[in-house]
Parts: sequence; C-alpha cells; structure tokens
Amino acid sequence: MADIHYDNEWDTTALWTKDRPPFSSPIIRFRRWLFPGLTAVILLILIIVLGATNTKMSKHLWSAEQRISNLSNIVQSLNTSLHHAQETAKEVKQLQFAVENNKDQLISVSEALKQLSVIDSLRKNFDAIKCSLDRIINNSSATGACCPLGWTVFESSCYYFSRESLSWNQSRDWCEKQEAHLVILLTNKEWDFVTSTSRPQHYWIGLSDWRTGRWEWVNRTPYRIERRRWRPGQPDSWTGHGLQGDEDCAHLHDDGRLNDQHCSIKLRFICQKHSMNI
Repeated sequence: MADIHYDNEWDTTALWTKDRPPFSSPIIRFRRWLFPGLTAVILLILIIVLGATNTKMSKHLWSAEQRISNLSNIVQSLNTSLHHAQETAKEVKQLQFAVENNKDQLISVSEALKQLSVIDSLRKNFDAIKCSLDRIINNSSATGACCPLGWTVFESSCYYFSRESLSWNQSRDWCEKQEAHLVILLTNKEWDFVTSTSRPQHYWIGLSDWRTGRWEWVNRTPYRIERRRWRPGQPDSWTGHGLQGDEDCAHLHDDGRLNDQHCSIKLRFICQKHSMNI
C-alpha cells in the first residue's frame, strides 16, 4: 500500500498562540485621560464662576431690596405728611370759616377790651383822686408821690406790708395781681426804710435761688451776698425741716436781717411798686 503523504502535517506556523496585550505607554495613558480631565476642570471653573456671580447677584438683589424698602418708607412718610397737611388745611379752612362767621363777635370782644382799657385808666385816675383827697383830709401836701390806700410811700415807690401769711410763690402772685412785685432792695436807704418798718415780724422779700441755684431778685437781677445783711451762718440751705428740698427763699428776720427759708413756709410779705405822681 502506498504511503499517503500529508503535506504540512506538522506545520508549526499553524499553531495558535495567545495574543499578548498591546503595549501601553505613559503618553497613551495621558492622552486617554486628558479630555475627561480638561472637561472636569472646565466644569469646576464654570461652577466657581457661577457661584461667584450668584453671590454678587444676591448682594445686588439684597441692596436693591433695601433701596426699595427705604423708598417705600419714604413714600409712606410722604403720604403721612401729605395727610397731615391736608388735615391742617381743612382746619385752617374751618378757622377761616369760623372767623368769617364770628366777625361780629370779634368786633364786640375788641370793643370790650377797649372799654376795659378805659376802665383801667379811670381806675388809675380814681386812685390818684382818692390819694389827693386823703392828703387834703390829712392836711398834707396835695402834690408829689401818692400810693393806694394801705400802702406806704417812700421816695418814688409804694410799699405794702401784709398782715396775712402766704408762701413765697403765693406772695409773689398776690403782689403781681396788684401790679407790683415782692420788694427789691438795692440801696441803703431802701434797706433802712424796709427793715425799720418790718421789725419785729418775719416778711418774705423778692430774693431767691430756686431758679438757677444762685441768689437773684424776683426780676432776675443777680444778687451779690452782703454778709452784714444776713444773720450769722446764713444762708445755710438747711434740709432738716423735713420738707422736700432745701431753703431757696429769703425773708427778713425779726431783727431786720436776712435768713433763707423753705419757700412753702407761710410768712407775711412786702410788695413794692412805683408811686403815682399827683
């Protein structure tokens, strides 16, 4: 039997071999991750930029809201002022209407005031005539200074030494109602006349320090303390009296010298005003 010959029976080139993984260089790996990395970086930058922009926009929006709120407050204030102005305008119109409707009454009031002025002038003339008659009755001169009944004349002033007792404030008010004031002593003659008449009683005079803490006359003329006019150790602003505050008002003591006393204490008082010339 003829031998059968198989060509290439042991062809070694036909043997299967396992493929080896392709060679991966660092450059190839870098290129592979380059695009994703750049994309991530770009996205991160976009996120940061958008965040910063959002923060700025938020600040601008908050600032705008504050301005709008301030404008709203201003508008509300203007509306309130406008409302008050409108109300005031209405009141003015009502007053104008009332004045127009009450002209006759206003004229009557004006006439009444004129009559009161005439009456006051007549009263002063009557006091002058009365003073002249008193002088004639008492066989004294009918010329010169003259004072109302019950008042004492000295030089160019009239003095009233009260018999009733009032507080310092009440005494001041009583004198003012008589078109006078609590006595103000500026000259030695006035001091001598008043103290010689006041002894041995206690009398309020127009001297106090309750308004500013400094002694002044009732017409707010400053007073400089003369120790010879005061009792020893006075003024002392004593607070042991149990009354609120200290001693802010001056009075003439029974020896004719000054003493400070609590203004609410009731004492006699001396009023002073200009005399009438006859």
